[in-house]
Amino acid sequence: MRVLVTGGAGFIGSHLCERLLAQGHEVLCLDNFFTGSRSNVIHLFSEPYFELVRHDVIEPILLEVDRIYHLACPASPVHYQFNPVKTIKTSVIGTINMLGLAKRVKARILLASTSEVYGDPLVHPQTEDYWGNVNPIGIRSCYDESKRLAETLMFDYHRQNDVDIRIIRIFNTYGPRMNENDGRVVSNFIVQTLRGQALTVYGEGQQTRSFCYVDDLVDGMMRLMEGPHVGPINVGNPNEFTILQLAEAVRDLVNPDAEIVFKPLPSDDPRQRQPDITRARTLLGWEPRVQLQEGLKRTIADFKQRLLTHHPE
Repeated sequence: MRVLVTGGAGFIGSHLCERLLAQGHEVLCLDNFFTGSRSNVIHLFSEPYFELVRHDVIEPILLEVDRIYHLACPASPVHYQFNPVKTIKTSVIGTINMLGLAKRVKARILLASTSEVYGDPLVHPQTEDYWGNVNPIGIRSCYDESKRLAETLMFDYHRQNDVDIRIIRIFNTYGPRMNENDGRVVSNFIVQTLRGQALTVYGEGQQTRSFCYVDDLVDGMMRLMEGPHVGPINVGNPNEFTILQLAEAVRDLVNPDAEIVFKPLPSDDPRQRQPDITRARTLLGWEPRVQLQEGLKRTIADFKQRLLTHHPE
C-alpha cells in the first residue's frame, strides 16, 4: 500500500516508517522538522519506496494514499508549550486537513491521540470510557484539549462523511531516537546521568507513569490500523512505576554514584497515569513485550552514541 505518515521524521514516526517499509509498503513521510529530524530517517533515504517531504499539516496537501498515520504534533511539554497556539493549530487544523484528504481519496486514517486526554485522572487505571479531568485553561491544555478536539473531529467525519477512522491513545513511550532536549522524564534522566549531572526529580517523585517501549507501541498502532476496530484504544505499558523508581533504574544502569535532587512539582502535572489495556489485549491481541530494564538499556546505548557524536570528549 501507499502509506502517509505525518510527523514521520519524529521519534515514533521514524520507527513506524521503518516497520512499514519492512512490510513492503510505499512510505511517504511528511514533517515540518519542528521536533522531527532528518537524522531520524536518514538511514531510510536509500530505500526505493521511501520519500521524505517537508510540509506542515496546517497547510492542505493533495496526495494519493491508502493509509494515513496522523502523528504530526509536538508531544512533550517543553515543545508543545513553546508555541501553544501552533500546537493547537497542528492538532486541529492539521487533523481537519488530513481528514479532508482521507475523505477525498477514501483512505483509512489513524489518529495518534494521547493519554493526556484523561488529564489528571480521578479514575485509576484509565479505561477508554473515562472522559477525563482536564483543566481547559491550564498550561498543558493546548495539547490536552486540542487532542480531545482531534478525536471529536475524527468521529464527526466518521459519522457525517463515513471516513474510515482509527484512534489510538498513546501512553508514555520511550526508546532510541527520543529527542534529548524534549524535557520528558526518560530522556532527562538519561542525558543527566550521561553528562555526570544530578538527576532532577520533581515533587517527591511519587507520581506514577507507565513506560512503553517504542517497538511495542508501533506494533499496537499497526494492529489497530489493519484491524476492524475504530477505537479509541489505549496502547501503553500497564506496569506502573514512580518517577523516583525510574530515576533509580537509570542511575543504576549508567552511573550508580549519581545524585538525585528534588525540585517543586510543575503546574498541572498529573499524579497518576496508567492505562487499562483490556481492549488492546482482547481486540488487538496486543500487549507490551519489552521490559523496562531491557528497553532502558537499548535507549541508553542510543543516547550514548548520539551524545558522543554531538559532544566529542
